[in-house]
Amino acid sequence: LNIMPLFHIHGLIAAVLSSLAAGGSVFCTPGFNALRFFQWLSEAKPSWYTAVPTMHQAILPRAARNPEQLAGAKLRFIRSSSASLPAQVMAELEKTFGCPVIEAYGMTEAAHQMASNRLPPGQRKPGSVGASAGPEVAVMAPDGRLLKAGEIGEIVIRGPNVTAGYEKNPDANASAFAHGWFHTGDQGVLDEDNYLRVTGRLKEIINRGGEKISPLEVDDVLMDHPAVAQVVTFAMPHDKLGEEVASAVVLREGQSASEADIRGFASTRLADFKVPRKVVILDEIPKGATGKLQRIGLAAKLGLG
Repeated sequence: LNIMPLFHIHGLIAAVLSSLAAGGSVFCTPGFNALRFFQWLSEAKPSWYTAVPTMHQAILPRAARNPEQLAGAKLRFIRSSSASLPAQVMAELEKTFGCPVIEAYGMTEAAHQMASNRLPPGQRKPGSVGASAGPEVAVMAPDGRLLKAGEIGEIVIRGPNVTAGYEKNPDANASAFAHGWFHTGDQGVLDEDNYLRVTGRLKEIINRGGEKISPLEVDDVLMDHPAVAQVVTFAMPHDKLGEEVASAVVLREGQSASEADIRGFASTRLADFKVPRKVVILDEIPKGATGKLQRIGLAAKLGLG
């Protein structure tokens, strides 16, 4: 069941062309619509589907309203990619659909997939995008050294499915292919099993007066609040510190929480400088054309810039 747009490599490669290449069939929807998802699930009877985390989060609240379609679903697994899947959402998906959730890591320059968790009985680790699944994957220091397990740096890749370069853009090629690897622009860390955890986009890391803060770390803490359904943490301009931490939050249906409640919750789990100084509670967080949450520019969109 493909619910991803076909102008995005996640939908085109991961959902459609990979299925066709493997001899499978694809049920293509006209576009994502959470209100119609369970109807499509019943009609197509798919063995799996793939989506970005915001789509999974939009589907989950509607599961209880569609018990017959849910009971008839025969999904072997659910895949998530294109943005970090909160561990809380992964657990809720597995409980709701009764199948494993496989988080993967991909990008256009790698013809999509670079790493993936494994189907049972293989390992899958909440919060990790898995082990390499296609190209070589490593973590690199700014000076070009490949880092050991547990050391944070930039995620780099190389292999036959990685682009040879950007057309007519020598400056981009010089920086993107430094030290013989393609630089993804993502920050991450490998564990002892060579499973990769993405800690954020380098350009999205918040610099609060010299303190570097991963928005994903703050997201993960706020997602544990019982009233929070969705969150995105981002940099908000500050006249003295340069940047300050802010979060946009969508509450669960029927739940309530104030900005002070959420900040108070965060203060019990995060160092003080990582606690959002501003929490904006919204009905819906603005998304890009592919359904992904956009951290960069969000402060301006919300009138905080």
